[in-house]
Amino acid sequence: MAGDITTIARPYAEAAFERAKETGQVEAWSDALGRLAAVAGDPQMVALIANPNVSRETIRDITLEVCGENLPEEAANLLRLLADKARLAAVPEIARLFEVSRSADEGMRRVTVRSAFEIDEAQRAALATALSSRLGGQVELTVETDSALIGGLEIRAGDLVIDDTVRGKIDRLANALQF
Repeated sequence: MAGDITTIARPYAEAAFERAKETGQVEAWSDALGRLAAVAGDPQMVALIANPNVSRETIRDITLEVCGENLPEEAANLLRLLADKARLAAVPEIARLFEVSRSADEGMRRVTVRSAFEIDEAQRAALATALSSRLGGQVELTVETDSALIGGLEIRAGDLVIDDTVRGKIDRLANALQF
């Protein structure tokens, strides 16, 4: 499902980013999409969006009202389009992908590293240097510890996923044995 929502969100995020760049409004679009994502990601709104008995127009109007008059007209138009196409559930992912594009455009790549064990500062610095070289730009590193990985690292940078965890290897082996 997460891959599906990303597939749906990507063209909207790319179009919004291109429009933001051509009008010099990247910061305004970032703020607007962040606001829309916060509203659309609220548990009550998620329930409304998923409820087939609530009209798209009602959800659109509620979202516009909550976001207020400070929402730029083009962002409001995007919201209307997403409501008409029943794509409001994709708003948080659109905002996330917009920020990925923004960071990449600024020469910064956001990278999330999940590790089974704590990574000390020296290891973080070495990892950031290696990833910066591999990805061709500066990296903003977020490190998470997840003992369920058993061992190894999982690295995510946009669409790039490097899974060198023991859990990932076990899962791939299990899938290979099913055939």
